[in-house]
Amino acid sequence: MSDSTPSATYINGHHESVLRSHKSRTAENSAGYLLPHIKPGMRILDVGCGPGTISIDFAKHVAHGHVVGVENSPEVLVEARAAAVSQCVSNIEFVVGDIHALDFPDGAFDVVHAHQVLQHISDPAGALREMRRVTKCGGLVATRESDLNTMTWFPENDALVEWRDLHIRVGRALGGEPNAGRRLVSWALAAGFPRKDITAASTSWCYSDPEERAWWSIMWQDRILNSSFARHVLDGGYATQEDLERMAQAWRKWGEQEDGWFAFLHGEVLCRV
Repeated sequence: MSDSTPSATYINGHHESVLRSHKSRTAENSAGYLLPHIKPGMRILDVGCGPGTISIDFAKHVAHGHVVGVENSPEVLVEARAAAVSQCVSNIEFVVGDIHALDFPDGAFDVVHAHQVLQHISDPAGALREMRRVTKCGGLVATRESDLNTMTWFPENDALVEWRDLHIRVGRALGGEPNAGRRLVSWALAAGFPRKDITAASTSWCYSDPEERAWWSIMWQDRILNSSFARHVLDGGYATQEDLERMAQAWRKWGEQEDGWFAFLHGEVLCRV
């Protein structure tokens, strides 16, 4: 996703702290529910591919196939192309595009995938319809979305709960739905998929060991203070700079606690076309 779509504004932007998080995503840790269905020779479209790490992994799984990563931020695609070259992955291309109007013919792909995209747009069912259009008969539309209200910490921290609630409030004000994971079946039904063709599940991310806590907590400290999130919060009058600094410090403190633990759920759907 880019900073803007025809109907919503992306809450995070593409600050280095955001891309640091996105670059940690792999097909294994972010699309494991889809991997068993990917076969050599397939054509895959990865919508909202960001820096391309999941797309590149898909390309490694489809020998003699082809992957297209779509992103409407040209600057981010520079990094995606460089990453593919550095890993000697040649059966992939990255193009600028829009999930609401994909520039591909009907039935062009075996699999159309999106990760953490639908939560940032105001018409997720419409996006799923467009993803369905470019998927061939018998193919799959797959999406995985986080559900921010399921975020939980130990030790409990009021400032982190305040941050989570603020993130949800601002995300909705910008046109998105931060609790997207629980809505995926509903959106797929609204997009025209019969219930019998929808398979739903959930998985979680958990950060607990010292290295994980340090990486996750510092990343969020940086995102709170330096990403587009801060600009949206301050411009909208949702909180003050002092509030953001307090929340960022709470993330840092959590990361330093030996018994620190954090987890949250993601919804997943596979929709057969």
